[in-house]
Amino acid sequence: MSLFLIVALPFLGALLPGVMNPAGRSACAGVTFTITLAAFVGLLTNLPAVMAGRVVTAGIDWMPMLGLNFTLMLDGLGFFFALLILGIGLLIIAYARHYLSRDDNMGEFFTYLLLFQGAMVGIVLSDNILLLLVFWELTSLSSFLLIGYWKHLPAGRQGARMALTVTGMGGLAMIGGMLILGQIVGSYDLSVILQNRDLIQADPLYLPALILILLGTFTKSAQFPFHFWLPHAMAAPTPVSAYLHSATMVKAGIFLMARMWPVLSGTPEWVAIVTTAGLITMVLGAAIALFKHDLKALLAFSTVSHLGLITMLLGTGTAFGAMAAMFHILNHATFKAALFMSAGIVDHEAHTRDIRRLGGLRHLMPVTFVIATLAALSMAGIPLLNGFLSKEMMLEEAHHTTLFGSDWLVPVLATLGSLLSAAYCFRFIGHTFLGPVRDDYPHKPHDPGAGMWLPPALLIVPVVVIGVAPFLAEPFVKLVTASVLGEAEEVPKAYFKIWHGLVPALYMSIIAVVGGLLLMAVFKPLLALWETTPRPEAKVIFEAIVEFAARAAQWFIHRLHNGSFTRYAMIGVVAMIAAGYHAWVTGTVGAATRAMQSAGAVPFAAWAMLVAATAGLVILHRNRLLALILIGIVGLMVSIGFVFLSAPDLAMTQFTVEVVTIILLLLALNFLPNRTPVESSSVRRLRDAAVAIAGGLATAALSWHYLLRDAVATPISEFHLANSYKGGGGTNVVNVILVDFRGFDTYGEIIVLGIAALLIYALTETLLDGPVRRRLLNREPDQPQSGDRHPMMMVVVTRVIMPVVLMVGFYIFLRGHNDPGGGFIAGLVVSIAVVMQYMASGFAWTSARMRYPYHGIIGAGVLVAGFTGMGSWFVAKPFLTSDFTYVRIPPFEKFELATAALFDLGVFLAVVGAVMLSLESFSRLARRSDSPDSDHPMDIDPSRNDETLAELPPAQKAN
Repeated sequence: MSLFLIVALPFLGALLPGVMNPAGRSACAGVTFTITLAAFVGLLTNLPAVMAGRVVTAGIDWMPMLGLNFTLMLDGLGFFFALLILGIGLLIIAYARHYLSRDDNMGEFFTYLLLFQGAMVGIVLSDNILLLLVFWELTSLSSFLLIGYWKHLPAGRQGARMALTVTGMGGLAMIGGMLILGQIVGSYDLSVILQNRDLIQADPLYLPALILILLGTFTKSAQFPFHFWLPHAMAAPTPVSAYLHSATMVKAGIFLMARMWPVLSGTPEWVAIVTTAGLITMVLGAAIALFKHDLKALLAFSTVSHLGLITMLLGTGTAFGAMAAMFHILNHATFKAALFMSAGIVDHEAHTRDIRRLGGLRHLMPVTFVIATLAALSMAGIPLLNGFLSKEMMLEEAHHTTLFGSDWLVPVLATLGSLLSAAYCFRFIGHTFLGPVRDDYPHKPHDPGAGMWLPPALLIVPVVVIGVAPFLAEPFVKLVTASVLGEAEEVPKAYFKIWHGLVPALYMSIIAVVGGLLLMAVFKPLLALWETTPRPEAKVIFEAIVEFAARAAQWFIHRLHNGSFTRYAMIGVVAMIAAGYHAWVTGTVGAATRAMQSAGAVPFAAWAMLVAATAGLVILHRNRLLALILIGIVGLMVSIGFVFLSAPDLAMTQFTVEVVTIILLLLALNFLPNRTPVESSSVRRLRDAAVAIAGGLATAALSWHYLLRDAVATPISEFHLANSYKGGGGTNVVNVILVDFRGFDTYGEIIVLGIAALLIYALTETLLDGPVRRRLLNREPDQPQSGDRHPMMMVVVTRVIMPVVLMVGFYIFLRGHNDPGGGFIAGLVVSIAVVMQYMASGFAWTSARMRYPYHGIIGAGVLVAGFTGMGSWFVAKPFLTSDFTYVRIPPFEKFELATAALFDLGVFLAVVGAVMLSLESFSRLARRSDSPDSDHPMDIDPSRNDETLAELPPAQKAN
């Protein structure tokens, strides 16, 4: 099966559980099981190639310019982890079907599970580190949903937030480290990076990259000091805990350390950081687990401890350590999933996980007792079970490891960790299943049906088989180890067997087991000592840090982001001036290459008018109407400037936009006071003036510099000029840029324009439906109003020029591809023509004659532009690739047909719809109760009779 399909199946299948939810719990579980089984079988189809030592690859160029390719790789390591993810996933799905209650939303649970499963498979099969990072963050998001699945539990919500915060922050650090690796090597493909060990380790950025990547792996795999989040994730349903702790999320960090082992390991920095973190986590997690009373908490901290064990083995930097780590990953996945499911069975049947309220369950739950005991003994490292073999290999590696110049530090701590591990395993068995039957269980326990005990029982099979016949696992583990080592080391020749003679590891193992039994003998006084000894609580520390960060962020935001646009503008302008000044002082400025030209009297006069209007706007801005007039003058002068500089398209656009915005602002001014109140002190205004003048002078200086010098690089305009007709079929370069070269930008802009108009409509609808409507209708004007709001002369003029303006708009639209014009300008011209009808005859009369809603016109424009762009797909071209041809239809001359015209039609429709919907929305707000709507186009019409005139308000009658 294709690797793409293996990765895609869980994501595609995530759509099905929710759909099957109404069909029942079994249907949800069945479809989830089927999807996972299909991916599992697909993975197995690649087993012969992997066992033959080949690497299965698949790839698609996604964003090659950014180095982001959708490339997948399946080698021994990827196959091993994918096998665990999908194989144990099948058992978790079967277990969850019977574990979850009828009140739990089964469709939602399995949807989250499949999303998480797909993200994990994506991580282990990725051959591009950027793609791997995408899947990495998806695991954080999907695990957040799984951990917080029981939303009614505060502990579940808190555990989900903690997991997302810690792993998310680590993921951000890892992104930086991965990007550094990609820059060092010159490629973001893992298969390339893994071949450049010497180049990476010799680079001065090796240590920063190593630290950042390890932050990501340590947070994901709960290594000290980030170990605290994992036990709090146990608030999730037990199937989630079993999946997270055995085969998926916490193993993601371990996987990445193993994947990057060929290029990052072997240095003093790697050994010191990774081995130390692993040892501390191993001992600390085991010590905390020993004194936990919650079965899942005990197992959660045991997971932390065993993850530390694996991390320590990878940290030693030796081939044997890597092989022992891979072997223990396999063993840990089997017995830990079985243990969590067994704890879930106890909780499900006895209605408690408190070990102090349990005991004697071997008589009441014999099947669960056998399963849990075998799994716990394997975790303790008892012979003839698989955990014993990998623990012996770990102790052997620890015996030969030197850390910080000490030969005894690692062996002693490894033995101590194993001793504590054996102790909490013995406590799990003894305090839960041994002893007399009690009569105060919260609920009378008994073995559940096969649906719950069969999945963990199947996991016990490899626990026993590998423990008795380790040679069966040897070829596969060595194959996986070969993928980990790459070209850095050779696979060790060591054999997997139960008896290796009287070696130091055997003595260390005996000490651990016997010591564990002795600890259980003195457990009560040790527990009393533990509970009375003050110690830092990681959860409290984490919450304090989060609280401090939140308060600090609020303090900073309230002082910087206080809603004052003046402050934002000042900070932005000052920052740009400072950056520009730094560049000017530290950079080099070449000599001028262009001579000054004579401006002439007319351009100078226009410039003086522009400056005068701008200065007047600054001085007189408190008079809103006068400020609006001055803004119009500024816009008009800019349009004239475009004409002078031979940019007629820009001039036409600027002019029509000015007309539309002036009308829009006039409608808005109808609801505002005539004058703007004084809100700033004199000192503040002087400060703002100084910043504004400095910004203006800096911009002028920069413009002066560039105008007198040739461009440093070839301007993109030369490409546009050279390819406008040849590539786009038009001689109007501006229009070809809009509808062809940057058509995707234009498409996004008309969508944004339409959204803005719809938001204006939605806001006005909200105002008109609420208590504000009454205030708007009953407001009284502060100045005398004309009695003839819709004069006959204006009505007649607008009717006459309406077809003329529409014809002009149509002409501008058609000529736009080769001459100044186009859909945007034509849309504004037509909008002005329609707006004039509203101004002349009022909202009610004009709206009654509108056949098509403006919402629909916006949607039609977006659809026309979109379908035009998609048409290029049918000829195997990218989205919005235009085409053109010339045709001749007698008796007409030859003329051009271009797909860009259809796209421009979409722009035209979207602009007309957006402008008119915005203006119409403001017009509706302008209606008042003292000015009722009229069905007539004008207020005073001599041809109407007196009865009609009698209906008019008194002010209009007087006229």
